[in-house]
Amino acid sequence: MIIRTDFPYATTREDVRIPLSDGVELYARIWRPVTDEPVPALLEYLPYRLTDWTAPRDRQRHPWYAGHGYASVRVDVRGHGCSGGRPGDEYDARELADGVEVVGWLAAQPWCSGAVGMFGISWGGFNSLQIAALAPEALKAVVTVCSTDDRYDNDVHYMGGSVLAVDMHAWAATMLAFASRPPDPEYAGEGWREQWLDRLEGVEPLVHTWLSHQTRDDYWRHGSVCEDYAAVGAAVLAVGGWHDPYRDTVLRLVEHLPPGRVRGLIGPWSHQYPDRGLPPGPAIGFLQETLRWWDHWLKGEDNGVLDEPLLRCWISDSHPPATVYEELPGRWVGERAWPSASVIPVPYALQGPPVDVASPQHTGLDAGRFFPFGNDADLPPDQREEDAKSACFEFPVGGDEPVEILGRPSATLRLRMDVPYGQVAARLCDVAPDGSSTLVTRGALNLSARHGRDRAAPWPVGAYEDVTFELNGIGHSFAPGHRIRLSVSSAYWPWIWPRAGSEAGWTLDPQGSAVTLPVRARSAADGQIAFGAPEQSAPLGVVYPATLDEPRPERLVVRDVARGTWRLEVDPRYGGTRVYPDGLEFSEDAVEVYEIQEADALSATTRSEWRIRLHRPDRGWDARVETRSEISCDEGGFLTRDEVVCREGGEVLFHRTWERRLPRTAG
Repeated sequence: MIIRTDFPYATTREDVRIPLSDGVELYARIWRPVTDEPVPALLEYLPYRLTDWTAPRDRQRHPWYAGHGYASVRVDVRGHGCSGGRPGDEYDARELADGVEVVGWLAAQPWCSGAVGMFGISWGGFNSLQIAALAPEALKAVVTVCSTDDRYDNDVHYMGGSVLAVDMHAWAATMLAFASRPPDPEYAGEGWREQWLDRLEGVEPLVHTWLSHQTRDDYWRHGSVCEDYAAVGAAVLAVGGWHDPYRDTVLRLVEHLPPGRVRGLIGPWSHQYPDRGLPPGPAIGFLQETLRWWDHWLKGEDNGVLDEPLLRCWISDSHPPATVYEELPGRWVGERAWPSASVIPVPYALQGPPVDVASPQHTGLDAGRFFPFGNDADLPPDQREEDAKSACFEFPVGGDEPVEILGRPSATLRLRMDVPYGQVAARLCDVAPDGSSTLVTRGALNLSARHGRDRAAPWPVGAYEDVTFELNGIGHSFAPGHRIRLSVSSAYWPWIWPRAGSEAGWTLDPQGSAVTLPVRARSAADGQIAFGAPEQSAPLGVVYPATLDEPRPERLVVRDVARGTWRLEVDPRYGGTRVYPDGLEFSEDAVEVYEIQEADALSATTRSEWRIRLHRPDRGWDARVETRSEISCDEGGFLTRDEVVCREGGEVLFHRTWERRLPRTAG
């Protein structure tokens, strides 16, 4: 990592409040170059608290942009951080309308040239795309990182039409804790307590809404750019990582947006900015890449950025299974069009007699983290235990040449079920000569969603049907002497929440079943793509105190042999304890628990607990937030329980519990 300290421009920083038309003010931090000339503005718009939670990451990039001649602006969403108003749902109409107003406000400032760009990762990548689809005149370009164009089928709530237990629960619990955090009096002023109490009155567990929409309906269509790609007027640089669950969005955007104003980039990365150097690498000079994008679209420079291939991708070589890789072996390739003429769908027919598949309900415990962040236990370990609970079909890689794939594989399976509901998970693995099994990619289908995500169709009991579904996109090279393994299971906990009766599984008839791989022909031009070394501006100087306590394992599996129960305990490692240069002591601790009995789909339960403390010793300010969230199920639906307790010092200022029963209509 190169730490940049000298820039073409000196910079300044100020905190301001941006007024909205309804009287609410959003809290913003603006880094600007010292110049008399108006410059373009760049906006990152998030609910994650610019004064503390994202401050270290913000410091890495916003001053860097300012030093290169841009006003770089970080704004907290309504109801979060020190912004006014009450928190709402993800990407709701109010949030997006506020964002449009912010874009207009920035463009109208005397220091702005009138041209605005938006960028962000995850939430900020989502709303960058969504606001681009609203087409405010001043918004000329976006850089969207690890985001989605499909809020139903490629987000944290549902996967293949099934409830995504691991993150439907975990993210709802996280946002309940995040929305309950107080404004910081250092920046919000003396009215912080009243603002906090008013905010808490508006807090509602988002899981209530998410579980009330179990098929693709108008709720999910809102904010899903895939509904109308033509609405996106800004130029889009779409960025993802093969270990991020949103990577398929990049493939869809470069396919559906006009090639004259879109480019795609997919590396080996997790859910992180590509310059941060977090596993798996290699990291790249991402800020330099985005600067070229901004310079072209916001300053009109003819810098050759559109001469780059439409899609630049990393293709990993075969590698042994591990839960973390500092760097993956492989190389960069480029495609001038997508779909690419150099990628041919090749079906691999399954062989053998019909096989009954009734996977134990704890199949999936070795799935790894849905959102890898670069931690030590994020990625899937050796898949042999999971493969043993699945039906497996293998295809040897013969000869001297590897089999290279780029894109989304698909599975076509001929199934028979004796119950009306079930699910199927398919994993594509790279099996080495020593037998180790590395997960390459995967997909899942709720069998009631086989005719479309907008409907639920029970299976005709006792009948065979062919179902086809896609696996997540990947760039991977299977080495000669290895085997390509397709593993299919009827359970995948805790990613997929099982349906009542699905313990019975299904019968798979290999005749008429196949896995289709997007096989890519190698090109002599593959080695021509390169990136500069990652660089950032100087770090913020946050201190992370050492503790004597042994940290919890990141992912711990516990088996109760007598009860037949399996429990996965997860420490998401979001931040721990840190001390900021302005004196704030911030600590947070979270644990997630997923439990299931190996033969009972209705035994599935999830639980999350959060403890957050914000402490300013010099002000005598000590605020604490504690939350607990649970989901369980029965044959008729889901039962959710949530609790929030907020304290100032030793006094409880707010305490609320919610209990809600939500019918299971589809997911």
